[in-house]
Amino acid sequence: MHYQTESLGSYLPAATMVGGDPLERIERLASENAVVIFSISTCCMCHAIKRLFCGMGVNPTVYELDEDPRGNEMEKALTRLLGGGAAVPVVFIGGKLVGAMDRVMASHINGSLVPLLKEAGALWL
Repeated sequence: MHYQTESLGSYLPAATMVGGDPLERIERLASENAVVIFSISTCCMCHAIKRLFCGMGVNPTVYELDEDPRGNEMEKALTRLLGGGAAVPVVFIGGKLVGAMDRVMASHINGSLVPLLKEAGALWL
């Protein structure tokens, strides 16, 4: 697992970092790696989803929102993106929103998760 523990987007110029749309930031971060998980470090469901991917041999990039100064804004944006409910964990594969825990588990159970991971280049089975 690849954890992004320093401030997300800290390499951007200060003018870009001030303000900024959290949804645009989420979309940009989600498109930078094959599998991206937005998480909270103390969330048991987040832990379970990270274990699922690692157990499959996938190395997700994990953004811990509680360790980012703007994580609260991003969490609110993720809630809006999902249409309400729990904001984390949220999984993107190949830059596309898969969803929260329920959608990821449903995809895993119905067999559609592995093809998504292969298509994104995150799994080579």
